[in-house]
Amino acid sequence: MSSRSPHARNATAWFRLGNIDVTTTVLVVGLGVLSVLAAVIAPTLPGWLAFHISPVLQGQVWRVVTWPFANFISFGTLISLLMLWYFGRDLEETLGRRGMMWLLVGIWASFTLVSAGVGAVLPGGALAGMGLVQLAVLLLWIAEYPSRRFLFNIPAWAFGAFIVALQVLSYLAYRDWSSLATLVLGMALVALVARRLGMLGEYRWLPGRPVQPRSARPAKPSRKERRASERRASDDARMDALLAKISEQGLHSLSDRERKELKDLSARRRR
Repeated sequence: MSSRSPHARNATAWFRLGNIDVTTTVLVVGLGVLSVLAAVIAPTLPGWLAFHISPVLQGQVWRVVTWPFANFISFGTLISLLMLWYFGRDLEETLGRRGMMWLLVGIWASFTLVSAGVGAVLPGGALAGMGLVQLAVLLLWIAEYPSRRFLFNIPAWAFGAFIVALQVLSYLAYRDWSSLATLVLGMALVALVARRLGMLGEYRWLPGRPVQPRSARPAKPSRKERRASERRASDDARMDALLAKISEQGLHSLSDRERKELKDLSARRRR
């Protein structure tokens, strides 16, 4: 992972909570942790937050938004939240806080739309918890850094292939066609969203033109900076002219006004 300077952390934070820089990733993971604690107090709550097309059509429209927070307390949930934080913060350094926000919104929207369509055709198709969100973030990170190394020096692409194969084989074993279709079609939409946000630029076979992330674009100089730059260029040109005159005719050739001007130019240059 890349090291983070305090300046870089503050640049991606929405606000500070004590000593914690609350970035988009930290905010979403924090909400996930709160949802787990809420499920401890109210064990039936995740069932009311999960997404399925049938109850949504019956008027329970909040499920469209709340399904990522339908988390039961389990080791798998905690690992998902940890991995979302670990790999999400790395992507956020490139995308910036707003770019990461739109990436997570795109992941949510992609799986919600696909699940609604699949659920209308096949039985099942429910969405619940951070598992799919975390998987999407992990696979995008692997696609961006395929040569990075995991535990036992395993390259990222091999780890990603193993995770995807394991997920697909589990769906096939249980004949869970709706979840398999949701995963495949949802990840296809997520890839298009990520490319639109400036990721996956090396995968030229993907449709769409990648947009350079805002954090990677050179910032436009302010009016004050432009004026300072023009002033420096003017000062440099004038000083070159005075120095050329001294070189050709000697210091005594300068008038009192030119001597004072040279002194002022030298002082400004030192500052």
